[in-house]
Amino acid sequence: MKKVTIRTLQGMYSSGEKVVMVTAYDATMARIMEDAGVDAILVGDSVGMVVQGHDSTIPVTLDHIVYHSAAVRRGAKRAHVVADMPFMSYQAGIDDAVRNAGRLVAEGGAEAVKLEGGADFADVVRRVVRAGIPVMGHIGLTPQSIHKLGGYGVQGRGVEAARALIEDARALEEAGCYCIVLECVPEELAKEVTGILSIPTIGIGAGAGCSGQVLVCYDLLGFNPDFAPRFLKRYADGYGTMKAAAEQYVLEVRSNAFPAREHSFKEKVPGRLHEVPGGRAIRVLDGKGGGGSLSKEPDQVYGSGKVAK
Repeated sequence: MKKVTIRTLQGMYSSGEKVVMVTAYDATMARIMEDAGVDAILVGDSVGMVVQGHDSTIPVTLDHIVYHSAAVRRGAKRAHVVADMPFMSYQAGIDDAVRNAGRLVAEGGAEAVKLEGGADFADVVRRVVRAGIPVMGHIGLTPQSIHKLGGYGVQGRGVEAARALIEDARALEEAGCYCIVLECVPEELAKEVTGILSIPTIGIGAGAGCSGQVLVCYDLLGFNPDFAPRFLKRYADGYGTMKAAAEQYVLEVRSNAFPAREHSFKEKVPGRLHEVPGGRAIRVLDGKGGGGSLSKEPDQVYGSGKVAK
């Protein structure tokens, strides 16, 4: 089980092998995704929408990402783990950015951080990289800027918008990013950006021309039937499967079919329960010579000095 590092990803890019990344938020899902063969796991601030129930990523805090990143790290031993820098964890100043990125690595166990924004944040990227922390860029649709963008729409349409996105990508590579996420941009533009850069691009809603792809694991597993963007492909009906299982559980509990005998514990030694002063009960062992004797310490001892297991 060889560990995936930024060098691994660069080698895959150089050889033309597609990089597979998923977004996950806990140890169980991280283990499943890793066992399935994914190369990288992003601990995304999308946890705010997918897990916490918010309508944007803005309420997510650094402490939230530290917590979820540490959980993912415990579940993923081989995959490359990247942690999102949430809203206002890097926008207020370079020193804050370096300090907060350091927390994600030191406390969250991440091996890299991802931050949204283009040329405007090149200096932030440069300083974080200088501190020894790899940075993944993210341009196109940047959910932390949802109020500025005016909605979750495709970005980079039109000559000027496309030119700006290309310049952002170049600025991020020059600043030291080892990889860039392209979210919801026209497929032709994403392919052009990928061809210009010498680092991998990871697409989500950016077509097949990127160096790799990323989807939220909950989405690809079909956990939310109401979430159906154009870029999403569901590989399972997770919602339907889990709902059916839960319905069966409800039915069996109410009909007393669960728990069955095989789900219940049995006494290891036969005996009779006897009440003792105080309303408590002890078990007196049945032996060849009749009943056992009462213990002075009924919480710990059965019959004649035998410790309860």
